[in-house]
Amino acid sequence: MTAITSTRAQATAKFLSAPWMFATRQTYDKDTNPAGVISFALAENRLVVPDIRDFVNRNVTFEVNDFNYGTTARFPKALAAHLTEYLHPCLPIEPAHIRSTSSCTALHDMLAWAVADPGDAILLNRPIYGRFELDFTNREQVKILYADTDAETCLTVGAIQKYEEALADAAASGTKVRAILIVNPNNPLGQCYHRDTLVELMKLCQRHQIHLISDEVYACSVFESDEPEAVPFTSMLSIDPRGLIDEDLLHVEYGFAKDFAAGGMKLGALVTRSRPVLRALDNLMRFHTPSGPVLNMACALLEDRAWCRAYIDTMRSRTKAAHAHAAAQLRAAGIPFLPGSNAGFFVWIDLSAHLPASLDGEANAEFAFTKKALAAGVFVQPREEHANTPGWYRLVYTQDPEIVTEGIRRLKSVMKST
Repeated sequence: MTAITSTRAQATAKFLSAPWMFATRQTYDKDTNPAGVISFALAENRLVVPDIRDFVNRNVTFEVNDFNYGTTARFPKALAAHLTEYLHPCLPIEPAHIRSTSSCTALHDMLAWAVADPGDAILLNRPIYGRFELDFTNREQVKILYADTDAETCLTVGAIQKYEEALADAAASGTKVRAILIVNPNNPLGQCYHRDTLVELMKLCQRHQIHLISDEVYACSVFESDEPEAVPFTSMLSIDPRGLIDEDLLHVEYGFAKDFAAGGMKLGALVTRSRPVLRALDNLMRFHTPSGPVLNMACALLEDRAWCRAYIDTMRSRTKAAHAHAAAQLRAAGIPFLPGSNAGFFVWIDLSAHLPASLDGEANAEFAFTKKALAAGVFVQPREEHANTPGWYRLVYTQDPEIVTEGIRRLKSVMKST
């Protein structure tokens, strides 16, 4: 019988059906559904979503042109001004250096098409956000490879040797690595790259003539955490690339899902001086251009600079308080976590001592722990971040502190039962 779908569609369907691939949504409500699930898995900053909603409701009106074609000219100028203020670029960001897309997820698909061929690879470190395998592989069939790094050292200069080893292994296997992709601030660690590491990554990519993509969607979600190990945020754009890396190889991503708590807006952007890459992205814009109404809302948020600055300050303050609350609750519960977090919405927690001996029909102990936790009403996603060491999970704390407290209490009850 002839297959109904293509070979690539079948491969994607199999990939998407892997166990625990997607996060369980939160159903808990203190008043209406106290037995519901508390989810620590989805990277959303729920602390500031009402602020974004209220601003849009007060300040945005739609014009006829918002519903017509070709409404993208205003947004790059507004975004360039915002990124110039917060990323402190060494070289000016011009609107011509920006391409806006319908989310950073779409941008990854576009970059895969633009810089790699099927069977080529993108190199990442460990641990790292796990959805890049979907973004680059799902349609464009670009592989994801990992440098053999660990949480304690992956953001330091010492990790460069691990990248070199991964590149050598890929070459020996006949796989062409076309880019290194980093997330800075890092997801899931909630930490920032050392500036020296960024410089060495530039040099590494120049030596091997491969692209360097810096995903900086958490660039403004950095706060004073009072942890002595914390490293300040340095944007790749703030480092003078001249003499370090060709401009055609350096690209920075930004989006509205994290700093502006607006994942539902589906708006991302690439900043690059590479004319070949910009031309390649232009070829795909008919499939990924953001909608006029979305761009109108984004411009309103960015162009009111006084409001935007006040919002960023508020977001950082609330995130700092949420981090302090979560850290205190984790310490009280006896749950170790990686120190030094000062960015993003999450901490990297260690549940390795509580992985169950019985797999209960699951493929590994981490899946088994997640299954027990879900039965207790709390969800932590297993193996999402491709860590080398079993038993580590990302815990998202940017939500109601009472919910965080209750969720950690439930985690502790699961720990006692293993």
